[in-house]
Amino acid sequence: MNIAVVGLTHKTAPVEVREKLSIPEPVYDRAIAQLCSYPNIEEVAVLSTCNRLEIYLVLKETEPGIREVMQFLSEHSKLPAPMLRPYLFTLLHQDGVMHLLRVAAGLDSLVLGEGQILSQVKHCHQCGQKYNGTGRILNQLLKQAITAGKRVRTETSIGTGAVSISSAAVELAQMKVKDLGPLKTTIVGAGKMSVLLVKHLVSKGNREIVLMNRTMQKAIDLAAKFPEANIKVVPVEEMMTSIAESDITFTSTSSVEPILDRSKLEAALDPAKKLMLIDISVPRNVHSDANELDYVDAYDVDDLKTVVEQNQESRRQMAMEAEGLLEEEVDTFEQWLRSLDAIATISSLRNKVETIRTQELEKALSRLGSEFGGKQQAVIEALTRGIVNKILHEPMVQLKTQRDVDARKQSMDALTVLFNLEAESSSPKKAKV
Repeated sequence: MNIAVVGLTHKTAPVEVREKLSIPEPVYDRAIAQLCSYPNIEEVAVLSTCNRLEIYLVLKETEPGIREVMQFLSEHSKLPAPMLRPYLFTLLHQDGVMHLLRVAAGLDSLVLGEGQILSQVKHCHQCGQKYNGTGRILNQLLKQAITAGKRVRTETSIGTGAVSISSAAVELAQMKVKDLGPLKTTIVGAGKMSVLLVKHLVSKGNREIVLMNRTMQKAIDLAAKFPEANIKVVPVEEMMTSIAESDITFTSTSSVEPILDRSKLEAALDPAKKLMLIDISVPRNVHSDANELDYVDAYDVDDLKTVVEQNQESRRQMAMEAEGLLEEEVDTFEQWLRSLDAIATISSLRNKVETIRTQELEKALSRLGSEFGGKQQAVIEALTRGIVNKILHEPMVQLKTQRDVDARKQSMDALTVLFNLEAESSSPKKAKV
């Protein structure tokens, strides 16, 4: 089996491409089912965020499996494969393992050290299990990635005060207007990103905030978390009225189509009043034609890079420390993966020895006769089982942990020949003798 990662990120593709490949959570089940239907894909998990789409895979055959993923992505995005290919990356085996661990640790994020990505990796694992995409190998790999992400945040300072996409958006707004305090702000959406938007706006002294969401109760619950901000919650039907009265509007919804475009804004806004629109959603909530209006300054997640780069330098040394920890976690996973090679041999050897033990025990007990009751038989049973376990323990540990691939294969071959394990596994009748 071969581990692979196929995907694209903010580093390889602009937002207009990323939004076409984004996989909304309601269709995760269909995406995973379709990927698993391909003949060379054994296991699959999908991570889709505003800055990346990555598909983690266990493949029977690498090249045909990668082609199957490309076919899926082309069909899903409705982009021809030749147009899509320049934006995608493919990482195999150990490179793919390290990449996933770096993602979970926040080292591959637009905002170095961001915390939200770890919960997104956990969700990716949960969906992989829920929709029967992940098996033994990806389950272990994703667990290792989550452990690595937690470890990096515990043993380094990279997560201390780490900015998020939301805080970068607020920083961008402040760079443009200098003082957010007296401005009127509208936030469309009430998810996790919006919670962080409110938090950072409040920290900058912004107190005149209007919040709306398709589910109004969710917006009410969010507003209740910030009683000091006196947030006004309005129905989403009043969106254009609220935006027209605002100085700044943030959009962060799960809509797969733009909720704002030039025509809507032109109909609602006063051309004499400037509006800043900051869209942190992928797919985008604000159509690119909004910038055609002279009185609208519209920004998307790719426009946050300048802000983010100003905050990156102080984290680079911490990132180097984190890379060392990830090397250890990769090594732990690789040891586990190597141990799988030996499982079949170990299982055959144990079955063979156990068959011999039970046969010889039955002979001994039959010779001893009826004077040996159940208690004595149990003692002898435990004795023979303990002897077998102790004899097999050290060879099995060595076989599982041996790092040299060739040496481990030689050891397994030797055991197979010496104990006639191939004959045992290929002949059910002999296994019972």
